[in-house]
Amino acid sequence: MLLRLRIALPDKPGSLAQVTRALGAAGADITQVTVLDRGAGRAVDDLTVFCPESTPKESLVKGLESVPGVTVEGVWTTREAPGTYPELEILKYIATAGDRALTTLVDSLPVLFSADWAAISGEHGVVYTSWRAPQDVPKLPDTPHRPVAATLGGELHVIHAPLPPLALTLLLARSDGPAFHRIEVHRLTRILEIFLSLPATERSVARQLRK
Repeated sequence: MLLRLRIALPDKPGSLAQVTRALGAAGADITQVTVLDRGAGRAVDDLTVFCPESTPKESLVKGLESVPGVTVEGVWTTREAPGTYPELEILKYIATAGDRALTTLVDSLPVLFSADWAAISGEHGVVYTSWRAPQDVPKLPDTPHRPVAATLGGELHVIHAPLPPLALTLLLARSDGPAFHRIEVHRLTRILEIFLSLPATERSVARQLRK
């Protein structure tokens, strides 16, 4: 199975090698590393690892936290294949999806961000949700001017993003894992900017909403 791990570790030579050894001893193999933050002698990394289904998450956490200076911020499942460029693939599909452009975007975002679900809402309520979205999608009181991360009820992590040209808002959510990092918010912002700049986006969404 593929897992995503977010860890904080000392930003010095040899730290990642110690992490790799600890994961290897627990039966996991690193397939991708994404650096989220560096500064003040610390780094925050997202690791994508492959490990057998029988490997408990607890053993990974215990192994990692045995490395001096390492703390584990979250361990959760992911469907994003490492070593690929999924944004480019998704944007290619969206550009040719016609009236399905919006639904293709919503269905794709949970995979891209190792999240649980996504939903689009308008003035009159929810327009479309991805697989695994709850029946009652949380309604946030205010629409932000730009995508922002928040935690609802202490356990549901979300990015709330406006789609101004379409008079819609997007909610991307995960409960299994850490809060969304500012790098993830920036990544989503760029994806949405490209989506909204596609010539056919506004027309295709308007046709879909009229159905």
